[in-house]
Amino acid sequence: MENDPGHIIQIVFFAIFIGTLLLGGYLIANFNRFFGPDPNIPSETASGRAYTKVQIITVWLHAVAITGALAFLLH
Repeated sequence: MENDPGHIIQIVFFAIFIGTLLLGGYLIANFNRFFGPDPNIPSETASGRAYTKVQIITVWLHAVAITGALAFLLH
């Protein structure tokens, strides 16, 4: 087996990829707690909550794509 520093980087990105997937599972499990209506902010609208959901999901999907690409395509 070769002593290639690229393998260490690939292992690190694979660990970050798994962590990102686990974070997504945590977001799904607590979706209503994070993105549900907040009684402390009565002026918050459904469209404002939807905009926040889209932003969080978009950032998470990009993080999964980038870490997955670096974990699986880096050889």
